[in-house]
Amino acid sequence: MSARPPHVIVIGAGTGGMCLAHGLRRAGISVAVYERYDTRVDGLLGYRVGIGPTGSRALRECLPPELFDVYLATCARSPRWFNVITQRMRQTASFELRPDTHPVDTERSVARMTLRQVLLTGMEDVVHFGKTFTRYEQHDDGTVTAYFADGSSTTGDLLVAADGTHSAVRRQYLPHAVTRDAGTINIATRIPLTAQTRALLPERLQRGISLIFGVGGMMGVLHVMEFKWDGDGRLKPGVGEADAALLDRWPGLAHDPTRDNINLIIWSTARRFPPDVMQRRGEELVQLALELTTNWHPHLRELLARSDPASALPIRVSTSEPVPPWKSSTVTLLGDAIHTMTPGRGVGANTALRDAALLCRQVRLAAAGDKTLLQAVADYEAVMVPYGFARVADSLNRSGTNGDDRMYKPVVGRLALLGARGYFGVTSRVPPLRRKFVDDFYTYRGEED
Repeated sequence: MSARPPHVIVIGAGTGGMCLAHGLRRAGISVAVYERYDTRVDGLLGYRVGIGPTGSRALRECLPPELFDVYLATCARSPRWFNVITQRMRQTASFELRPDTHPVDTERSVARMTLRQVLLTGMEDVVHFGKTFTRYEQHDDGTVTAYFADGSSTTGDLLVAADGTHSAVRRQYLPHAVTRDAGTINIATRIPLTAQTRALLPERLQRGISLIFGVGGMMGVLHVMEFKWDGDGRLKPGVGEADAALLDRWPGLAHDPTRDNINLIIWSTARRFPPDVMQRRGEELVQLALELTTNWHPHLRELLARSDPASALPIRVSTSEPVPPWKSSTVTLLGDAIHTMTPGRGVGANTALRDAALLCRQVRLAAAGDKTLLQAVADYEAVMVPYGFARVADSLNRSGTNGDDRMYKPVVGRLALLGARGYFGVTSRVPPLRRKFVDDFYTYRGEED
């Protein structure tokens, strides 16, 4: 077994990479994270991510207890309803979700930027910014060296790719592991939550996650994000004493520009968008979103018109191709670096966190001398690959994230839309079906190894 504790190199300071780093550090295992962005506020990190029981469980396992409490305190108000509506804002279905009284067994709304600040807390000596990974070398003594664009390098016992969908580590390590275009494009917008924009939404939409099934294959999702601090970053009246104390001493709030907002994302098959959509930004992109939603309710269109132009972003949805098992080594991967998935099931971040906790457990066993580091990696991959790619397949086949979905066909699309609306309508109105739908929602988002 290993004669000394391993040193772990993590490429990428995203959600999964930082969760792993916290877990390793908490276990007394040496770890360093290398991040290509120059500062802790760079990058596309402003939108909502839903963290279910799987993700919260992994965070509770890996983070120091007080930092996990900070994570809970910084979540937006949890959704109380899962709604399905038409493009005219008529309610097709509404499912009441579980209250957020339990620290883990619920659905939480998190701003990506806020979660990033939580995960960077206390890790100043671990995270190295401005480090763009270029390549690695594995050595005969079992170590691995990572090289960076600035000419620097670092050597450790295990290299973990946590560098996302376009992983440079994966390109070298598993060149046959590729991602492909899923065939859909999103336009993501963020609207400041004000008295005027709040008044555009009925209460149930304000308090829920709302899936928009529009005619003509134009889909959307809407979610209101409300935090415990106001527009100036000061705590709002009524925040509980314990949360107020945590947030008062949390340094991350000073780095977090996130404020109350409405996330409104529209998407459809790529064929509906102009060829240059990925180059558009700002007002031009907002105008395109308005052109694509001319038959939507005036309130939804007003929300789009009031969106922050700087927040508008086109996203070409990608998905990983399944990869046969490979021979394990001193390089491994987690999250989007190995199993990029569409947002169809909303479990990408949860799966990355699940990876992080699982890998952390395995490395801890190696550090304790219970197995070799190579066996620890092999045991991690033997579990991660099946569940990761199962999630990839599930996500591709849900909610129209596949550009070839019947929803986007000229004629059968109308029938598919009616079928989807009918399914949700019946399910929400029949009590046993409604209970099963909600139970299945949490079961899927709470699965463990």
